[in-house]
Amino acid sequence: MPTPRRALLLALLSLPLAGGALASPATDLYSAATRAVNDSYYGWATQNFSVLAGEYAQKLSERCAPQGEACDYATGRAVLGDLFGAFGDDHTNVRDPEGAERLREVSQNLAVQRTGLRTVRAEGGLLVVSVTPGSPAERAGLRRFDLLSSVRGQAAGKREGQNAPVGPNDFVRLERAGAPIEVTVGRAGAPERTLVLTTARLQARDVPTLSWMGADGKVAVVDFPTFLPDDAARQFLARVREAQAAGARALVVDLRYNGGGSLNQCVAAASIYGPVVYKTQFKVGGFTYTGLNGEEGRYLDTLFAGPGEKVWTGPAAVLVGPNTASCAEVFSVYAQRAGAHVVGETTRGVGNSGVVFRNLPDGGVLAVTVLRAYGRDDQPLPERVTPDLAAATDTAALTTRGEDTVLKVALGTLAPATPAPAAQK
Repeated sequence: MPTPRRALLLALLSLPLAGGALASPATDLYSAATRAVNDSYYGWATQNFSVLAGEYAQKLSERCAPQGEACDYATGRAVLGDLFGAFGDDHTNVRDPEGAERLREVSQNLAVQRTGLRTVRAEGGLLVVSVTPGSPAERAGLRRFDLLSSVRGQAAGKREGQNAPVGPNDFVRLERAGAPIEVTVGRAGAPERTLVLTTARLQARDVPTLSWMGADGKVAVVDFPTFLPDDAARQFLARVREAQAAGARALVVDLRYNGGGSLNQCVAAASIYGPVVYKTQFKVGGFTYTGLNGEEGRYLDTLFAGPGEKVWTGPAAVLVGPNTASCAEVFSVYAQRAGAHVVGETTRGVGNSGVVFRNLPDGGVLAVTVLRAYGRDDQPLPERVTPDLAAATDTAALTTRGEDTVLKVALGTLAPATPAPAAQK
């Protein structure tokens, strides 16, 4: 039988609004999300979610009091954001309808209006972190690590640490509208210029791209933007095979702006360095994901039939940073354990768990942590990845000198060994 306090909390959660107020869109959203977490959550957070949910139900009641039964979804999302922040598991969160739509478009590889740019907020503007080959943006001359200081006359990115009016989501909304977008572009060694970008129907997701670096031009750099699509690992493997065919002596995989995706895809991709076994534990039971030779594994006996098999056997590095999360952290852990140098900054810290998505009444989705992650040795995977070589991405160096400080460190550690001087007779 529940204790009096537990019974009170359950009653609070069952009511649309604490204090006896009428139901509203906000409380419908709150009830659906908290019920799903209570039913499904299985992560590493130590807070009592039921207690927190009861406390924040009261906060929602107070915030909704002026609107009553008209209290909107945005208010419910705001309180849920505060609740999940207090809960302490960054993998469990809510996304609004627009975020849910973008997730669907990327994971299902749908065509949408795009310029071909993917951006993140940085000091002084939106930093371009990928440009889709053949896109309007590429044809207009945009390159990775250009900086969009303004979009349609409004400041973009950050200014003195504060978010400017235009962020990545705002830029995506403008792309989806399909009208030309005027941007001011900065690049190292060139004066700032204004361009008008058009859009075209392109894949919503970004694909891995290959470029070449190093003093000898033989270091293959694969920018790997997402593990969401169901062919992400296959696309990555194709770039690795392309690099091998062209005589690459070292491989760099850039995951600094990869926020994760499908577990089977990151496990498969990581198996270019050797067989991967990724074990999960749910509230009830578990499941094992495997990868071999850059492909999804089907059976454990197949996996262990060739434990020494590797696609890539040469020197390797993986670039990570604060935007490296979830599946990208899983990839980095397995690459690191196989001997690749991890270079950059400590990752976000959700690499030891996994989520499922639940639809919400507002058209958005709830990401709820439902599994804990373990390696082949049945030990929990680390929460975050600590680089072997620390190096911060310096936006100012990128945009004023064209210097990628993290890649520079990686190239240094992958440089060919200097032959020993010949012995003198």
